Amino acid sequence: MSAPGSDAILQRMMALHPKIIDLTLDRVWRLLAALGHPERDLPPVIHIAGTNGKGSTLAMVRAGLEGEGKRVHAYTSPHLARFHERIRLAGQLITEPDLTAVLDECYAANGGEAITYFEITTCAAFLAFARTPADYTLLEVGLGGRLDATNVVDRPVLTVITPVSLDHQQYLGETLPEIAGEKAGILKRLVPCIVGPQEEEALDVIEARAERLGAPLLVHRQHWHAYAERGRLTFQDERGLLDLPLPNLPGPHQIENAGAALAALRHLGAGEAAHDAAVTRADWPARMQRLREGPLPASAPGLELWLDGGHNPSAGRAIAATLAQLPARPTWAVSGMLNTKDVAGFMTPLAGHLKGLIAVSIPGEAATLPAEITAEAATRAGIPAETAPSVEAALAMIAARDPSARVLICGSLYLAGSVLRANA
Repeated sequence: MSAPGSDAILQRMMALHPKIIDLTLDRVWRLLAALGHPERDLPPVIHIAGTNGKGSTLAMVRAGLEGEGKRVHAYTSPHLARFHERIRLAGQLITEPDLTAVLDECYAANGGEAITYFEITTCAAFLAFARTPADYTLLEVGLGGRLDATNVVDRPVLTVITPVSLDHQQYLGETLPEIAGEKAGILKRLVPCIVGPQEEEALDVIEARAERLGAPLLVHRQHWHAYAERGRLTFQDERGLLDLPLPNLPGPHQIENAGAALAALRHLGAGEAAHDAAVTRADWPARMQRLREGPLPASAPGLELWLDGGHNPSAGRAIAATLAQLPARPTWAVSGMLNTKDVAGFMTPLAGHLKGLIAVSIPGEAATLPAEITAEAATRAGIPAETAPSVEAALAMIAARDPSARVLICGSLYLAGSVLRANA
């Protein structure tokens, strides 16, 4: 699709505020009022926050609900290849005519007032959701929780908080308790919350806020357990035990994400079909995604290509744990990162798993870390590193030296999106 109408409107929306991120709800409330408050007419909402795993957890909840025949709206961010990925209406990506219509309506209703790109596009998603019948609405927090543009629904049926760790400190606070406080901002009075694995100091903050609001918590290792056993996933809560296949999303961290999704589905009253679908049918690109087809695999047919958009220390640890479980094979990384990220914290867990790393700058991203600085950080972390002008060039370098290697392209969702577009 060349130059769709939505692209032009989205470009205009980028100019409505000088900052990409400016956390407050005032502008969102103003525009929602001008639109007739579509957030009050959404199908029952499940609101998901967290530093890591919220997208995978949402994907599993959606797969589970759809496995029972439910129609599910889903709002996620950022998109990888095209904006339409952010808005899923009753199971289907929003169409170009529908997207253009709601974007145009929001742009007109905003009247040229200052509003961030994420805020106005979130309002557009609410407008689309309110006008399309469905059984549930899944909302993924964009950043934080308390002041995120999605946090305008007074009475969700359920909230979920996946693992909280250090990330986006410039917006959410420098300490884990501060960041947990922002994530816990999605808790609502008397509304139950599923809580994934947490550091003790983060859990203390979540529990304290829940107590003030009378919000019942279903906490990992207190109210539910999920673990791998004999090549299967075991889930247990007060209702009993489930014996399920391992998640189709690869990586040991997906066991706990699946646990949070199953806890959510059990709370919603979903049955056996939903439980099985949650772990066998979930789809979430750029999370340890194997690239088997397309121009990139074709350019180096001996390489085993993987793609992951993780970009913080917790993601680095999760990727390292996944690599440790894969069959032994010389493994390289091609990595590009943003200049706002903890590069050393991401790289350090990978050091024992990589033969080498080729650093690249992320094409088209003003905030990209120069490839030379990424390479220097990798070297300091104990990974032999050099640079290449592009992902394609990096793959060619690796193929020439190690033609049957495993290659992980990683470090940023923006890099992952660039790769998926190039490999389409």
